[in-house]
Amino acid sequence: MIKSLGHVGLGVSSMEKSLEFYRDFLGMKVLMELNITDDRIARVIGVKGAVCKIAHLQLGDAMLEIFEYANPKGQNKAGNMNQYDHGLTHIGFEVNDFHTHIAQLKQRGVKFLGEPVEFRPDVWVAYFCGPDGEVIEFRQRPE
Repeated sequence: MIKSLGHVGLGVSSMEKSLEFYRDFLGMKVLMELNITDDRIARVIGVKGAVCKIAHLQLGDAMLEIFEYANPKGQNKAGNMNQYDHGLTHIGFEVNDFHTHIAQLKQRGVKFLGEPVEFRPDVWVAYFCGPDGEVIEFRQRPE
């Protein structure tokens, strides 16, 4: 039996830049950081010589696992993906005080896909880009 959704994995270009965004700005807690230089990751992904850094970040019951590969160096595909394409399209966060968070994102110069929208009464949604162009959703629902 499958117990739960364990985490979402995200490939990043810079562990430092991504930790600054997800940990320092969004407030996620770093549970673990690894630097994998032996053959474990190579065996798991089936790519000989693969080397990477991994961090597990937690917010509430959810976990985000971020990977920065030193070998092989990946390509940034996030900027070429649209919300209507097939595959994983965004990472969603539940927030309180939606409009304050949106104002903070704008002050930081974060790029938005569109505008904040009230989808249903008192349910606000906005999509914006993370450090590598990955799409992030903030959503606030009534308490």
